[in-house]
Amino acid sequence: MNGAINLQSVYITDLVGISILVIILAAKGWNLPARKDESRILVGLILVSIMNCIADLYVFACDGIPGWNFHCILLIGNTYLYFYNLIVGIGIIYLIIKHIEHKARGWHMVLFWSLVIIEATLLIINFFKPVVFSIDNNNSYKRGPYYLLFVIIGFALVLYGYAYYLINKFINPSLRYFPVIGFLTPILIGNAVQMQFYGISLLPISFTVAFAAIAIALQNESIYIDKLTGVYNRYELDKVLKKRFFGSNMRTAAMMLDLNDFKSINDTYSHEEGDNALVAFANILAETVGAEGIVVRFAGDEFIIILPKFQSDDISEYKERIHNNLDKYNETSGKPYKLSAAIGGKIFESNKDDMGDLVKQIDMLMYSDKKAYYMIHDRRGRRQSDQKPQEQT
Repeated sequence: MNGAINLQSVYITDLVGISILVIILAAKGWNLPARKDESRILVGLILVSIMNCIADLYVFACDGIPGWNFHCILLIGNTYLYFYNLIVGIGIIYLIIKHIEHKARGWHMVLFWSLVIIEATLLIINFFKPVVFSIDNNNSYKRGPYYLLFVIIGFALVLYGYAYYLINKFINPSLRYFPVIGFLTPILIGNAVQMQFYGISLLPISFTVAFAAIAIALQNESIYIDKLTGVYNRYELDKVLKKRFFGSNMRTAAMMLDLNDFKSINDTYSHEEGDNALVAFANILAETVGAEGIVVRFAGDEFIIILPKFQSDDISEYKERIHNNLDKYNETSGKPYKLSAAIGGKIFESNKDDMGDLVKQIDMLMYSDKKAYYMIHDRRGRRQSDQKPQEQT
């Protein structure tokens, strides 16, 4: 057995890591009802990390013990550990992208799959020719010539996560609830220390600390998230309107959106189907806005979009994007109803406009758009507040 390995410290760190991850699972720290995709990603990462801690414990325990069975454990176990570092690295970056933009763009997936193919190919080759690591005749593990490539890819993923987050946080300050730096840093430190000092095991516990930080951050953010739709609620809107986006000489676009004929969806197809329509509408808005701003469920079927540091001269492009995405949804949803929305909005300049009545202004503009819609559509779905005075009871 390699005398440089401190088995006692390895056992302690791996068992502590397993304990923390099991506690997160048992306490459902990963469970975010309004962010189901992110919940699935997080619970998947936690499960493979528990397996990583177990594999790490076994390979260190078997290192240097003669026998074909131990040789197989070391070969398979170390292969899993190398591949795990890539998968969990990609998984965390994918979680960050999903959280910020609500979807991963095509080039992200091309990059991720390219890295998977490269590392998987090297690890398969390693079974026949030791290029990544070797297990010698004494069953002692040794790093191979391509070990450094895996380390570089790991560092590159972490640094990409930093850069991606900081760029988007500059645009959208609401990402303060998702402190990426706080949970990428333990991984970066663990990777650097373990690369320098053979015989210690820091990566499993580093990933464990990262996942604990992610779970805490997401749970903290959930206070400001609408439980049904997964977009922000009015608590966040109040904070935004008070202090976040309206610095000196800042241009901010704001839009109010209201689903047309939403009442008829509830009355005709049930309130449960109405909830499904709200979730679909919120997802469309979130994917349209991406990291450029925030989507808020204001009340009922009313939503507000805030786009800080807005560069364009008007909001017509955004309105067109929203309408186009609604049309795409209607073409593929298979629902017996169609989603459409009245949209009103304008660009505010903090040194010229009164921000105090921002909501009132965009609400009035939205109602103008809704009235235009109902001039050519059936008015059965209108809200009570849309009715003419003589029609009210």
